[in-house]
Amino acid sequence: MKPATLSADERGRLEAVIGHVFSDKQWLDRALTHASTGSAKNANYERLEFLGDRVLGLCVAELLFSTFRNATEGELSVRLNQLVSAESCAGIADELGLHQFIRTGADVKKLTGKRMMNVRADVVESLIAALYLDAGLDVARRFILRHWEKRATHADAARRDAKTELQEWSHARFGTTPVYRVDDRSGPDHDPRFTVTVEVEGVAPETGVDRSKRAAEQVAATKLLEREGVWPKPAAD
Repeated sequence: MKPATLSADERGRLEAVIGHVFSDKQWLDRALTHASTGSAKNANYERLEFLGDRVLGLCVAELLFSTFRNATEGELSVRLNQLVSAESCAGIADELGLHQFIRTGADVKKLTGKRMMNVRADVVESLIAALYLDAGLDVARRFILRHWEKRATHADAARRDAKTELQEWSHARFGTTPVYRVDDRSGPDHDPRFTVTVEVEGVAPETGVDRSKRAAEQVAATKLLEREGVWPKPAAD
């Protein structure tokens, strides 16, 4: 287990990656501290994650509103949901190399694995909240634009809701409705993992794993749509 606070060297390296020098270093420490360390509630990132999620949503919504001036509310909502998803946030965390700095009770190397995607996503949201609290909305917005602006114009960001798409495809192709089944719920209360299988009569099932039942259903639906060629698979970076 790593110490609950970053060293001066670690803070310096992380601030260089983020592009902001914190006035109050405690915000940065807290944003990188997972509840599994046993830290008090006001010393881990759970409350920061709550705030950061809202700041991220506001700034991405502003970005989409100004970028796609002719888009409908429905299209904007689809783009927003894709951009603020755990998968997108975890991708940002990996680009920044945040797994090197996260304080956790588990082996930090596991944070680079797909099954720990939610932890990496949470830390990005917490970091946004830390920027907001330390320096205000403009600084948080600049960070968000730097890392989300390119993603916002990517074709995959305009995908519809996966469950809706799968239902319409299933009705049109087979005349049936997809059936979702929860196979497992594991993990602690602060980081649950749901495993859900979706079945469509006539094709093989698919399974999704995520932090909530609905999110896991979306993952399973997406995998089935991509496998069946309804949706193109995202291009590799």
